[in-house]
Amino acid sequence: MKLSEIANTLREIGVVPVKTLGQNFLHDQNLARWIVKEAELSARDFVLEVGPGVGAITAPALAAGAELLAIEKDGRLVEFLREKFSGQPLEMIHGDALEFEVKRLFPRGPVKLLGNLPYYISTEILFRFLEPPTPIILAVLMLQKEVALRLAAGPRSKDYGILGLVVQSQYRVEYLRTIPASVFLPQPEVDSALLRLTPRAAGELPDFDRELFLTLVRRGFSQRRKQLGKLIKKEVDDWPHAAAEIGASAQTRAEELSLQQWVRLTNFVRPITGKTSGTDLTEEFAVVDENDRVVGRAPRHEVHGNNLRHRAVHIFLFNRAGDLLLQKRSRWKDRHAERWDSSAAGHVSAGEEYDATAVRELREELGVTAALRRIAKLPASEETGKEFICLYRGEHDGPFASPRAEIETVQFFPRDVIARWVAERPDDFAPGFRECWRCLATPPA
Repeated sequence: MKLSEIANTLREIGVVPVKTLGQNFLHDQNLARWIVKEAELSARDFVLEVGPGVGAITAPALAAGAELLAIEKDGRLVEFLREKFSGQPLEMIHGDALEFEVKRLFPRGPVKLLGNLPYYISTEILFRFLEPPTPIILAVLMLQKEVALRLAAGPRSKDYGILGLVVQSQYRVEYLRTIPASVFLPQPEVDSALLRLTPRAAGELPDFDRELFLTLVRRGFSQRRKQLGKLIKKEVDDWPHAAAEIGASAQTRAEELSLQQWVRLTNFVRPITGKTSGTDLTEEFAVVDENDRVVGRAPRHEVHGNNLRHRAVHIFLFNRAGDLLLQKRSRWKDRHAERWDSSAAGHVSAGEEYDATAVRELREELGVTAALRRIAKLPASEETGKEFICLYRGEHDGPFASPRAEIETVQFFPRDVIARWVAERPDDFAPGFRECWRCLATPPA
């Protein structure tokens, strides 16, 4: 929409831009089309747009063939957009983006995020939608220039600091261009900038203790002009040795370390162990016949390689709200790597029984204990990977502690979200979970 069209539209629907809502409407059509181009939208894409306003970016995104879900806080604009784009693949949500449950996006598949974010909540929105686990695979966002510079900054610059390091530790951040205030109605007092964020590939950075990383970065930048070794002496008692290991001088300041050096420092203080493999191929399983009677034992690789019948347990752990905890399997797993699975699951070892295995797996995979109730037994089949599965149910609200070699992350999901997710994107899940979910969701005859 042109400047005059936006002004007329706002008058017609009775909207006076509200500064506290960050309402600055983009009126440069060429810029809007360029933003959509940078997101590389096509008919295969599902897009979440935050703060669509009068649809400046919405229109070219729909024209590219994408399906859109848009969150708008102003109800008058919601009704305007619903009418304007009636019949097109646009779903409007009248609400606050900070209250939106990101986990509800998983059934929609990989998501691209677009938005002209209100200055006063831009970083809050950024962390809400991009903090893993998230289905968002690309974000192209308009932000206050000052914030954008901080997010994209590199070492030895005045903008480099905590915000940039936290985001860059998980995303590649590209500063695409500066956006002048003149392309908005009303004009903001400062310029904006466009950023593109893409998740870092698995293995792009070494694995590291994220909590420790954040602690070191916060302490390091608590007094920018002070030498780093003096600020983190509580965590690093031998700073000269640590500095040499990460390729820095003993007199360095926080702003002089690259992201890679911060990661190396984190691993110097607390090395990550057991990350090279998520599977013990020599572990021996109980081998059973078609009636689940034990007939022998064999190592994991033989059981799986020869498709022998064996035993497993799955545990569905619910919180007090009734949400189900799912785990995302690590990339080191020998089967179904990086797929979502039951709260905890594992094989019955030789000489072990189902109930004892369930207790052990819950403790090993989630670091908790809970009262478990057996709710079903699934027959061995191709779908279960020739596993007889005993399914257990329990309750726990966390917190949980999971071995990274086994589990990438855990997250509670509402059951209706999981039901839709399994129906829409079954390949996101390990086959054994799908069978257990089907068993839980199917009422007994």
